[in-house]
Amino acid sequence: MKISFSTLGCPEMDVPQIIEIAGRCGYDGIELRFVRGQTELWKLAEFQGSGLAGTKRALADHNLAVACVDTDCHFHWPDAAKRRDAVDEGVRMADIAAGLGARGIRVFGDKIQPGQTREQTRQWTAEGMSVLADKTRALGVDVLIETHGDFANSHDVREILREANCPGTGAVWDPENCYGAYFEKPADGARVLGAYIRHVHFKDIHKNEKGEWVPALMGKGEFPCIDVLTSLQRLGYDRFVSFEWEKKWHPEISDATVAFPQFMEWMRAHWKAA
Repeated sequence: MKISFSTLGCPEMDVPQIIEIAGRCGYDGIELRFVRGQTELWKLAEFQGSGLAGTKRALADHNLAVACVDTDCHFHWPDAAKRRDAVDEGVRMADIAAGLGARGIRVFGDKIQPGQTREQTRQWTAEGMSVLADKTRALGVDVLIETHGDFANSHDVREILREANCPGTGAVWDPENCYGAYFEKPADGARVLGAYIRHVHFKDIHKNEKGEWVPALMGKGEFPCIDVLTSLQRLGYDRFVSFEWEKKWHPEISDATVAFPQFMEWMRAHWKAA
């Protein structure tokens, strides 16, 4: 198993800063979400042409891989044109992923829109993922749906993937999302998704005074973190586990300079013991 962090935890950093903190903390890779405040990475010079090649060299020079490239592609739209736009955006991001040697891009189902049904939204998502996967297969990039939003449930995600029926699709398992939304136990989620799991988001959470789930430093919250590691070991999982520190959405939490090394220390202490 390899360890990365999502740049959601350091959304304003540039590529050299991201590489520096990853190398200093001992990470194996980086999950690209925000860079210099931007999510549409294809707009940035460091992910275009010679800039992309330079970024790949810089990562290799520090023995870092790109674990996953995160998109904002949503397939929940009733408007077919919006779903086609999501496919087009996915292709652009897959080009970046391929240029950096990443094995997958993250997409969403995500929210059942007003007046629509879960079944229809699931069908749109499966169809969109299948179309996108057909376009990214030659690049060697898989299309991975995250357990998130109204589909933060392993059973729903498994049904989407079965309906997509495409070898180039899989799941980004975020067991904390499953737990926070449905109190789904990690062992149950791992059992349901099994070999569909191609990437993992990992974090701790606790309830604030309003009863809302918010991020906590690893081992300081209420989520059964050890159960995730145990479940992954039972699966023989050997891809990336990525620390998703949601600094972008929760600016009040600790900076990456605190959270990133603390996560690595926790993982070193608990992975083999799980």
